[in-house]
Amino acid sequence: MNSYKIALIIEEMDQSYQSSILNGIAAAASEFSLNISVFVSFSGSINQAHAKGEFNIFNLPDFNDFDGAILLTNTVARQSVIDDILNRIKAAGIPAVSIDNDIPYLYHVGIDNKAAMRRITEHLINVHDHRRFAYISGPADNPESADRLAAFLEVLEENNIAISDDYIFYGDFRAPSGREAVKHFLSLGRELPDAIICANDVMASSAICGLTDEGINVPKDIAVTGFDNTYTTQNYQVELTSVDRPLALSGRIACKMLSNHFNNIEQERSVILNMSPRFTESCGCSENVTSTVEDFKEQNYHTYMRLETSQVFMADTNKLLVELLGTDSFDNYIDLLKAFSAKIGAEEFYFCLCENWLSESDIDSAVSSLPEKTKSVTDYSDDIFVPIVYSNGKFYDAVKIKRRDILPEIANNGRTGKLYYHIPLHFGDRCFGYMVIYNSPMPLHNSLFESFCISLSNTLENMRKVISLEYAVERLKRLYARDTFSGIYNRNGFIQATDQLYRSCVEQQRNIMLMFIDLDGLKHINDTYGHSVGDKAICCVADVLVMACTHGEVYCRFGGDEFIVFAADASEAEADALTKRIEDYIGEVNKSGKHPFKLSASTGYFITKPQKGEDIFNFVTEADKVMYTEKKKKKLSKYLKA
Repeated sequence: MNSYKIALIIEEMDQSYQSSILNGIAAAASEFSLNISVFVSFSGSINQAHAKGEFNIFNLPDFNDFDGAILLTNTVARQSVIDDILNRIKAAGIPAVSIDNDIPYLYHVGIDNKAAMRRITEHLINVHDHRRFAYISGPADNPESADRLAAFLEVLEENNIAISDDYIFYGDFRAPSGREAVKHFLSLGRELPDAIICANDVMASSAICGLTDEGINVPKDIAVTGFDNTYTTQNYQVELTSVDRPLALSGRIACKMLSNHFNNIEQERSVILNMSPRFTESCGCSENVTSTVEDFKEQNYHTYMRLETSQVFMADTNKLLVELLGTDSFDNYIDLLKAFSAKIGAEEFYFCLCENWLSESDIDSAVSSLPEKTKSVTDYSDDIFVPIVYSNGKFYDAVKIKRRDILPEIANNGRTGKLYYHIPLHFGDRCFGYMVIYNSPMPLHNSLFESFCISLSNTLENMRKVISLEYAVERLKRLYARDTFSGIYNRNGFIQATDQLYRSCVEQQRNIMLMFIDLDGLKHINDTYGHSVGDKAICCVADVLVMACTHGEVYCRFGGDEFIVFAADASEAEADALTKRIEDYIGEVNKSGKHPFKLSASTGYFITKPQKGEDIFNFVTEADKVMYTEKKKKKLSKYLKA
């Protein structure tokens, strides 16, 4: 049977709903010869730049390179992101399965949200005679959330029960929404509701905790219901009335539908799974409580094991993050991360960075007002650098891959049933790259892992700033020391470059040579050809010095059309030889015929043994006097010839 490459789009996999579906997909991948690339975002933050950086992971896959896709678009908080994903999948022409959201042109695995919510609401009215309701909804624009709320409101209307808008609280399916909703309902200062119906178990369990904190008993004072039946596996304060739905089965069926498509097996486009309400303690049906002492013991054991795993993970990651923040070397950073990746026990781990993650163009722009030259760092670069390639207990050499490849070639070992997690690395909307994890005992379906990913990206941003600061300092040093016009040293650079050597010559009483060079006829060139041509003449002299000074001399543009050269241990013969080389190269410039002017320069040098207390520029003055004498001779010679 062929192996198929599947892209899976999901957000917030630390939630029970997503985690259960992922577990079902993981269990079925091998059965149906699928390799799954899970593209995960953690974008619960209200910070728009951070959310953009998280959502960017969905731009990484080129769906043309995948055989199929599984989508949990109901978990993705931004409709524009969903629309972009769907458009790209449609353009690629690959089969895709949507779990829960029914998208007409895709395969679909779902439930009848309305029927299930109607049964919960009717139960509270008909069995428990509740008439005062509050409702904790998911996001208003989430299709499942909207269906559940619509069904709830339909039942109330059918039973002539009114509810004010302020008793409908819109959350985000996450735990904090439950407590926030309770605070909101209590703040209204009205008679308490008889029952609070929640759009999922996570918000319901949080609401129960919030009510308990206020001294309100569930279900004696207020009944609370959930949806999805994930709460009871985590918390037994009271057994939660909920809707039991086969989430893991949804994942398995999604895999099977793709397999059927690949193998041309006829099937229905949409599969609707059965659900069964579970009426128990939190709505007042205490007679339906099924938990035993053994259940509590088993639950306590699993809770402890999760806690122990989380504590070990926290200890290891906290140590790593502190060490990463403390390093000032990228090589050390990668070494620390390598040691961690080996320790966490993942079968495969890849740390993938955009080629331009450490963009220097913004520093150049800030330092020297240069325009931006590199590709935006808010998207993945065409080339990806992978400094950490870890597979089956072995590290491989760093590689460069194409963006569309996503993984190094080492990952393509012919095995099926793999589930790769692709996690974004970013700071705000600045894209650094992504990391990929396969088969790790780390608690990936856990909010601690989300915190680790955010913190890891922060350490990468810290590393970027450290390196960028070093680069900026070097860039500023260069600007401080270099003549930006000609590219050779300016006075500052000349002083820095000669300081130690000059002091050594003073202490050891060695000869020094100072040569002064002055461009001849610059005013005439400017007046005749313009200042831009005059500037070129100055640069030509600088180029001549670069070519002529090949024996350790230090040279600079002293100012205007004046240049100086310093040499240690120079003799008269060596100084004359340097003068000759300068004259010869000037001659070559003139022979080239590239310029309208005839390049000419006057030189003069001064050789001495410097004494303690004598400044190097005293000798520049002496060299200038010699040069001036030579320049006068040139003028006199020209006058006599005329």
